[in-house]
Amino acid sequence: MSSNEFRMEARAWLEEHCPPGARGEGQIATGSTKIPIEHPDVRLWLERMAEKGWTVPTWPAEYGGAGLTTEEFVILVEEMRRIDARPPLMGMGTGLIGPTLLELGTDDQKARHLPPIARGEVAWCQGYSEPGAGSDLASLRTRAEDRGDHFVINGQKIWTSGAQFADWMFCLVRTDPDVPKHEGISFVLLTMDQPGVTVKPIRLISGNSPFCETFFDNAIARKEDLVGEVNRGWTVGKRLLQHERSGMSALVGARNRDPGRSLQDVAVDYVGRDGNGLIDDPALRSQVLTHNMNSHAFRLTQRRTVQESEDGRTPGPATSIFKMYGTELQQEKSDLMCRIRGVQGYGWTGDTFSSEEREWTRAFLSTRAASIYSGSNEIQRNIIAKRVLGLPD
Repeated sequence: MSSNEFRMEARAWLEEHCPPGARGEGQIATGSTKIPIEHPDVRLWLERMAEKGWTVPTWPAEYGGAGLTTEEFVILVEEMRRIDARPPLMGMGTGLIGPTLLELGTDDQKARHLPPIARGEVAWCQGYSEPGAGSDLASLRTRAEDRGDHFVINGQKIWTSGAQFADWMFCLVRTDPDVPKHEGISFVLLTMDQPGVTVKPIRLISGNSPFCETFFDNAIARKEDLVGEVNRGWTVGKRLLQHERSGMSALVGARNRDPGRSLQDVAVDYVGRDGNGLIDDPALRSQVLTHNMNSHAFRLTQRRTVQESEDGRTPGPATSIFKMYGTELQQEKSDLMCRIRGVQGYGWTGDTFSSEEREWTRAFLSTRAASIYSGSNEIQRNIIAKRVLGLPD
């Protein structure tokens, strides 16, 4: 099938099968058994897309995907954006552990874990950072003892995004404390619904609790859920981070959904228009224009990277470029959104502030952390320098 034929077929199918309640802003299914789907159209959209294989369109059909080429995937996302269709499913299952298992998992692990992810029946979280192992992740101390057919895990993770809603965790654990730190780490999968796992949400300055502390007290991970070899999990963990920093969906912009309206629309509302219909503040107009141009160039670069990637796979160290620059654009936009509104841009409570104004105040505070989590921007610059540019240590 030619690319144009695929586009016409996808367009017709989406227009017919994407229900009104799955278009525009609103809930996106994560697969969590602990988060109810509020609108029946969101459930219907998930079911229809899962049956089509388009919740994970580039995955093989045997694991719930549609086996689309990179070009077809880009076209599908473009057609979804054309009708303002929300992604049917998002989360660490489709974006992180799923692609990692496709590359590095056993046939048994793929068969057990990938189809439920594709159907939106399970949500995953990431057990990486610890109180004493954040930027220096390889210093992690959570211990996993080999007990024959399973590991017994004791320790603590922190900043565990969505742990309170997750069904499973992929986790880096210390399996040999007597070798160099990078060599004694293993990558395991474990269920969150067991007596040995305790989750405590962390309330942030933004008022939300997207992160958690997670405690392990003789928690169990089955041996068949060891990904890769014992003490060789660092390689698996690094590859997953590349999916996190620049997964396929993120690269083509499927996840770029911000609260509220565009910068220019907000600026016109709060500053007004000049005689030519432009934002009535030359300095602000220049800032908005520069941001929009940079954002557009960034999305085009992301798309080109997808189109040039081998077999649709996530690129390697170059993903750090997208994490670093994407974070800076995100922070710049939230800052501009608040400054455009003046004193109305920093409201927290009260009837004098609209819900959109309060939402963006929280968004501004939340984005301050974006240059730290998932690997700080300083770490990304080091990766770019060493592994992309080839500079010496």
